[in-house]
Amino acid sequence: MEAWKKAVVAGAAGTSAILFVKKKWPAGVLAAGVGLAVLASEYPEKFDSVRNALPDYFNSGMRLMDTISRAGEKIAQLAERGGRGVWDELQG
Repeated sequence: MEAWKKAVVAGAAGTSAILFVKKKWPAGVLAAGVGLAVLASEYPEKFDSVRNALPDYFNSGMRLMDTISRAGEKIAQLAERGGRGVWDELQG
């Protein structure tokens, strides 16, 4: 990678980090996008593989969130009972 591209990527990463810390979300996303665009122009094959793998990552994340949601519902049900039957639930 050429030196100017490295500088753009590093500058964009640093700028986006500072903007995120200052809670300027749109500007931070824009700066990060500039850095990612430069990286994508340099390594298109790697970005293609990442883009192709994204649906699998999203599906895994959705399954995890579904599991966590069901566990939260179960905990809420047990809390409504006031602790009665918790021991039975844990043993059975």
